[in-house]
Amino acid sequence: MANVAVIGAQWGDEGKGKIVDWLSARADVVVRFQGGHNAGHTLVIDGEVYKLSLLPSGVVRKGCKGVIGSGVVVDPTALLAEISRISEQGVDVTPDNLVIAENAALILPVHQELDAMREGAAEGVKIGTTKRGIGPAYEDKAGRRALRIIDLTDPETLPEKIENLLVHHNALRRGFGHDDVGAQSLYSMLRQVAPKITPFVRPVWRELDEAKRSGKRILFEGAQGVLLDVDHGTYPYVTSSNTVAGQAAAGAGVGPRAVGYVLGIVKAYTTRVGEGPFPTELHDEIGKRLGERGHEFGTVTGRQRRCGWFDASLVRQSLKISGVDGIALTKLDVLDGFDELKVCIGYKINGVDYDYLPAGADNQAAAEPIYETMEGWGGTSEKARSWADLPAAAVKYVRRIEELIETPVALVSTSPERDDVILMKDPFQD
Repeated sequence: MANVAVIGAQWGDEGKGKIVDWLSARADVVVRFQGGHNAGHTLVIDGEVYKLSLLPSGVVRKGCKGVIGSGVVVDPTALLAEISRISEQGVDVTPDNLVIAENAALILPVHQELDAMREGAAEGVKIGTTKRGIGPAYEDKAGRRALRIIDLTDPETLPEKIENLLVHHNALRRGFGHDDVGAQSLYSMLRQVAPKITPFVRPVWRELDEAKRSGKRILFEGAQGVLLDVDHGTYPYVTSSNTVAGQAAAGAGVGPRAVGYVLGIVKAYTTRVGEGPFPTELHDEIGKRLGERGHEFGTVTGRQRRCGWFDASLVRQSLKISGVDGIALTKLDVLDGFDELKVCIGYKINGVDYDYLPAGADNQAAAEPIYETMEGWGGTSEKARSWADLPAAAVKYVRRIEELIETPVALVSTSPERDDVILMKDPFQD
């Protein structure tokens, strides 16, 4: 049996929730390894809808353990609110089914306030963040002034660490014309949440090593997508963490060989939330139709997603960067009824043809898609569970995507329901 890492291969929102849900039924441990509560996904189990942002998908399954790795930044207030919310849906979250890495960094109110100050400033690049403090929390982690989960277990050390953090943050706040934050308010908040968080805190690396040694199947659950990776995405319109498969090892606390099979989630068209380049974006009725049929609104923010044709060139690039073994192609059914479909196979930038998207922001903004046109299908692919259930043109579309992205399709999702899947390769099988 292989462990599996699941990553988004576009700009997030590829339908990872359903695929992770489908895979988590076969897993013993599910690990979140990066990001924070800025990325949400929806699970549907026995007709019950669960909307998760920070909690690993494993917590909603009996007998499965959820792990929040050190690569995640944790807002303790948001975490407790999420635990309370799913508890109302009948899911008991206890230290038996949730473990939080002791070395994970905390997101604090000052991080969220700084996020909002920057996005609201009259000058500077507007990234289109969720204003949940993710970026500033990662900045403090890299700057070695962050408070970490382990600090909650020793409240007596908090005042000095808070003062060190506020030396930086209050200087920034003054620059934006805001008042200083007092250390006491942060200290009081942390003292209040600490007893509720600390029972979940353990050395995650040891938990995962024991799981690996005992032959348990581990699912590494990524957030966002490769094109939002801080190194490899469309910078600066990216998230503040590494979203590629390589982060699964570092952000969980395991060696790279423990990750195993890498499954990239790929939507049958393209969407993006927030600012940044999007070569195949459609501003016409087709784009509107994709958004309406695909219910393209963010799980966390409710923001409407930008929609466009499938970008094979960009997906191929992200799959190679992450070493993806196979893809899960989602939302194929959204394309039902189109007379023709277009697939981007490259770009024209300032008169030059490219088969990849260059790293420069100016080149990315100027990229014009080069399209290949394919026949649509009049039948339905919705709820298909075998190739025989698909219209012939839909099969051709999937097979052509495989050729263009140079990666095999492991499974195809044909509706939001977890069992509406065409399986070619079980990622947990070596």
